Amino acid sequence: MTGRELLRLMLAQICVHTAMTGTRLAAPLLALQQGYSAAAVGVLLALYALSGVFLALPAGRLADRRGLHLPMQLAVGAAVLGAGMAAAFPVYSVLCVSALLTGASAGAMQIAMQRHVGRSARGPDELKHLFSWIAVAPPTANFLGPFAAGLLIDFAGPQPADMVGFRAAFALMALLPLVGWLLARGAPESEALAGSAAEQTKSSAFELVALPGIRRLLFANLLQAAAWDAHTFVLPILGHERGMAASTIGVLLGSFAVAAAVVRVALPRLTANVPEWRVIYFATLVAAVALLVYPLMPDAWTMGMCSVVLGLALGAVQPMVLVLLHRVAPPARQGEAMALRMMTMNFSSFLLPMLFGSIGAVTGVAGLFWLVAGVVAIGAREVPGLREVDAPGTPPSSKI
Repeated sequence: MTGRELLRLMLAQICVHTAMTGTRLAAPLLALQQGYSAAAVGVLLALYALSGVFLALPAGRLADRRGLHLPMQLAVGAAVLGAGMAAAFPVYSVLCVSALLTGASAGAMQIAMQRHVGRSARGPDELKHLFSWIAVAPPTANFLGPFAAGLLIDFAGPQPADMVGFRAAFALMALLPLVGWLLARGAPESEALAGSAAEQTKSSAFELVALPGIRRLLFANLLQAAAWDAHTFVLPILGHERGMAASTIGVLLGSFAVAAAVVRVALPRLTANVPEWRVIYFATLVAAVALLVYPLMPDAWTMGMCSVVLGLALGAVQPMVLVLLHRVAPPARQGEAMALRMMTMNFSSFLLPMLFGSIGAVTGVAGLFWLVAGVVAIGAREVPGLREVDAPGTPPSSKI
């Protein structure tokens, strides 16, 4: 795959993912403005992850059968429809449908892109390089979507945060996926696609999970997701308790996202001769330590340092997990393996914030950080088992 092709695919994924992150900012703000309760807003936000829990596996299987373009077209269509409906009918019930559609579109696009990029790689070094770059797309979209939507909400209408501004934000989010489709529509299918539909069986996803390597990879990814969600959920509460301005909290969250993106760009050089399982293991331990000391930091500067360290550690895990998943999964079911990973992450994003809220009411913010740090540290003991599949010559499983 040439650098230009990779860039076009990255930009296409950013466009679709930005549509989701932008509506995810605008929709709850509009619901609050319309008088809906915090509980109703919580349900609305949960729907962005819920659709991915149920649709990830069908999206992965579709990518295994049809390659890149049909899943991409369906993802673009869902994103355009979801954001467009919110622009045309900005009421709570439509916002819920929009959340389901845009959440599903981002997940389906990411699965199709990851599978396509993985099958286009020529050798383990290029595989790590491609996955490191494609993993930059989600954090980039996590910045661009809320930033663009927030500007339009505040400045597009006669008054800040009026309906004109919200409609403009939703309309922009509906246009971006079309730009992504234009960028990626000429991408050639990977050569390895030929014959994959004939190879694929109707085996259950549980048979994939039965493979020890995939189980450990999904567990390692779940540890990363738990630490990521804990930081995203708890940091605003901790900052609020300490009297920090919203902009300061935003900078702390932004520094985390930037660090996660930067480390993914640098990973191919930093880990050229390092086995993937060692990167995952070290990053998991560093994340546990960062979570442990985070609530002990006295001010915004030291908290910012912890955010950067945590972002570097957690940002390094995803590309390594993708490389190993691609290596251990049967060739005809690599999209399904990527979908299992996506499903566990969406389940984490749906369930853990509610669980964190319940636990935090008992333990306090610091106790919640320490509890997650302990879980991550204990869970890290399973990561060295990945050395059994972390070898460039390891053949994919043929037992399925």
